[in-house]
Amino acid sequence: MALILFLHGASSSGKSTLARQLRLRANRPFLHLSIDHLRDSGAWTPADYPNWRAARPGFFSGFHRALAAFADTQNDLIVEHILDTPGWQADLQSLFAPHDLLFIGLHTPLETLRLREHDRADRPQGSAEADYHKIHRGLTYDLSLDGSASPEDNAGRILARLQAPLPRSAFFAAPKNLPD
Repeated sequence: MALILFLHGASSSGKSTLARQLRLRANRPFLHLSIDHLRDSGAWTPADYPNWRAARPGFFSGFHRALAAFADTQNDLIVEHILDTPGWQADLQSLFAPHDLLFIGLHTPLETLRLREHDRADRPQGSAEADYHKIHRGLTYDLSLDGSASPEDNAGRILARLQAPLPRSAFFAAPKNLPD
């Protein structure tokens, strides 16, 4: 059984920075996986998918199954994701069911998201704000963190939570309201 640390938050909320800090401080190896890694490596580019709307369901279905395959072969994971599409959580619930999972909500103030998105310049302006208004709706987390807090402090809170056995994750409960 693998351990999955599922980081969920708006674009520019600090998921990648937190994941890097977790990997530095954890006493076990974690694979850190996200769609951004595929894009940044050149494995795919937006130009590869001229009809992204049509390709998106298959792309994410493959990504979800790849995550599960890593976990199924006993790799502990840090997963960065944004559950912005109806059905994704249910799909991942099924795929991740055999594993321990800590569902972590990264809540970052809107002004911080705007500043980070502007400074990054690798995201469509306004995507973080759009996420901010809907991304956490209806979800219950095992651990909620302030994305404007230091990554070191947030990593420490996660690692402290891992010192005791994990109960069944809130991730596996049905969301109360799906994001629009």
